[in-house]
Amino acid sequence: MSDPADPPAPPSGGGAEPHAPATRLASRGFVVVAAMAVAALAAAGWLDARREVRDLREEAARRLTATEAAQAAAREREGRVDGELREAQAKLALLQARVAESQSQQAALEALYREMAPSRDDLALTEVEQILLIANQQLALAGNVPAALAALQLADGKLARVDRPQVAPLRRAIGRDVERLRAVPFIDVTAITVKLDAAIAQVDALPLARDERLPTPKPAAPAAEPPAWRRFLGDAWEELRSLVRLEISDRPMAPLVAREQAYFLRENLRLRLLSARVAILGRQEASYKADLKAALAWTRQYFDMRTKQGQALQETLSQMLNTPMPDDLPDLGASLDAVRALKAAQEPRVPPTPARANR
Repeated sequence: MSDPADPPAPPSGGGAEPHAPATRLASRGFVVVAAMAVAALAAAGWLDARREVRDLREEAARRLTATEAAQAAAREREGRVDGELREAQAKLALLQARVAESQSQQAALEALYREMAPSRDDLALTEVEQILLIANQQLALAGNVPAALAALQLADGKLARVDRPQVAPLRRAIGRDVERLRAVPFIDVTAITVKLDAAIAQVDALPLARDERLPTPKPAAPAAEPPAWRRFLGDAWEELRSLVRLEISDRPMAPLVAREQAYFLRENLRLRLLSARVAILGRQEASYKADLKAALAWTRQYFDMRTKQGQALQETLSQMLNTPMPDDLPDLGASLDAVRALKAAQEPRVPPTPARANR
């Protein structure tokens, strides 16, 4: 029996009729396979979509959990920060209170210091007095005129910055002392001490007068070989001449100094020069010139002055002996009296306390 839904069979005839049922069966199979493939794809897509939805839900749940944990941690940190902020604010308030207290104390101390501390002019006068004392000590103890002059000029420069008419008499007194110091002849004490040190170093190299010798005669030109008897007579004559020596001198005979006493002679000369060095540093003119005169006399008497060392030492000692020395150095008493009088005039006078009446 044939299915009534099947399409009508084509009319028979020709050679293609036997293949028509096979074609229809193939078309039906293809449709079934396609439908199954579509259904499989749909099922696969549905499963995939369901899996993705499940993954999204799980991811959303994880993120929500992490977010809640982060919010809880943030709330906890916020609580700690609030506590630290409140503590810091309390400390800041305490520090501000202490700073205000220290500022008030500093202001009170500054006010007290301004009341008790001397003014700038008083400090300048005190500095000038100390400078004048130092300058006076330099003149009295060491005779250092350049140092005293520099100190006076420094004191005058400090007073020039004090714009007050009361310091005019003090500046005039300092100016007079400056002119007096400038009139003192300059003595290069350093150069003199250097020369004395060089002379002291030359003492050991000075030849004694007793050691002077005549210049050795020049050797004669070689002559022809004389006979033996003539050579014998010549040698005998030279031996006889060496036994006697005649000298003609235009000065007294040099004093004879034993060899063991030569050491003490040089040491005494060195001590004389050292004493002159100490005297020039202390501005002791009499002692300085006495030591130089004694040293010069000893060199001329006991040492050979015809040598270069002796002549150089004699010339050096003579130059130092002829160097003019200044008279008495001026003192700075007038300037010191002026600055002390000015300080006494500026000191505040305390009114006397009235005596209590006896009851």
